[in-house]
Amino acid sequence: MGETVLMTDQYEYTALRAALGSGVAGRRAVFEVFARTLPAGRRYGVFAGLGRLLEALGNFNFAGPQLVALRDRGVLDATTVEYLRGWRFTGDIYAYREGELFFPNSPVLRVEAPFGDACLLETLMLSILNYDSAVCSAAARMVQAAGGRPLAEMGSRRANEHAALAAARAAYIAGFGATSNLAAGLRWDIPTMGTAMHAFTLAHDSELEAFRAQIRALGIGTTLLVDTFDIEQGIRNAVAVAHESGAAGPGAIRIDSGILRDEITRARALLDELGATGTLIAVTSDLDEYAIDELAGDPVDSFGVGTRLIGGSGAPTVGFVYKLVAIAGVDGRMRPVAKRSASKATVGGAKTPYRLYNSTSSAAAELYSLDRRVPPGARPLQHQIVTSGLVQPQPTLRQTRDFHAQVIHELQPGALTVQAGEPAFVVRADNSYQEMATI
Repeated sequence: MGETVLMTDQYEYTALRAALGSGVAGRRAVFEVFARTLPAGRRYGVFAGLGRLLEALGNFNFAGPQLVALRDRGVLDATTVEYLRGWRFTGDIYAYREGELFFPNSPVLRVEAPFGDACLLETLMLSILNYDSAVCSAAARMVQAAGGRPLAEMGSRRANEHAALAAARAAYIAGFGATSNLAAGLRWDIPTMGTAMHAFTLAHDSELEAFRAQIRALGIGTTLLVDTFDIEQGIRNAVAVAHESGAAGPGAIRIDSGILRDEITRARALLDELGATGTLIAVTSDLDEYAIDELAGDPVDSFGVGTRLIGGSGAPTVGFVYKLVAIAGVDGRMRPVAKRSASKATVGGAKTPYRLYNSTSSAAAELYSLDRRVPPGARPLQHQIVTSGLVQPQPTLRQTRDFHAQVIHELQPGALTVQAGEPAFVVRADNSYQEMATI
């Protein structure tokens, strides 16, 4: 039995308990996941975490001891315990493909199930989709800023162990080439990489001895960390040790401190002066998309990103919410429902989103209909991923990565800049359905 059933807020179980008493629990309901806004200055978001969510949903079932514990704590009563004994999700789920772009009001996921069942999924869905999409969205901006130069995710030490795996997967979808996290690499077949630690250099009698030991163990193509003491001397030592092995220079050097633009320029000039023209320069040191963008014209060959991607200010939550938008009445007919709260109003009715394109095949708008209609020439954005509780075959992670690389270039070039701006689209109802959408 899975522990994911306890990765919830208690109010989901109290809602189920009360809904069983009122008779609402069995009524067919529609919930949607969407973000009201994007983080300030963002022009798009990237939907991620769907694969992890479906895996978690497969483990969303109850063991006897869990039910007893919830009953003993007063969370469940006897009726709710019996309802959940042997329970499994039997509803339908529709969603954007993982790696797809989203905007304010994009209905990225829709659940159709009995109300009592659907309400149990809220925290599970939002905790996965919010984090993974936040990392993937930030990573996508870094990929654009890097302009084709490789990026590696190196943030495991800045997050808890579960988030570290999720972040590596999300960054790979966005276009990062590797992760330093071995568990993520083995689990999802993501390329892994590693350079060197300052402690390794400090543990030896000299920087020269540390570099010699690393090259003996890992070969001349290894990346040497040159900023433990003095960057200029570190580069000279790296090249000298490479010469001892008959090479013009090591495979790469890494710089992790200082004013990066200045250090990179000096490093490239010194490497070339010493004849190490083929030695690459990798930089780390709390990079985000803005820092990467500032280095666009500098001779840096690759980037390692950690803190600002995996859990820092570079990866704010995308703000997904999970809201009821329709429910069956006593007559069984579905009716739209919506909140009217100030600043948190919602739009009722199950939505079918689609994207429209201009004559140059660039995305021109994202709309939704309330009758499941998709106009000719538009691209439907939601796909059924769970049917009567059964997960449908899903793309591989590599296919998801390739899909994202394709769809992000549907945006106009101006929307791909990392500079702050308005979202490329605010998703709205097809004009034919404006009146119904405000019910």
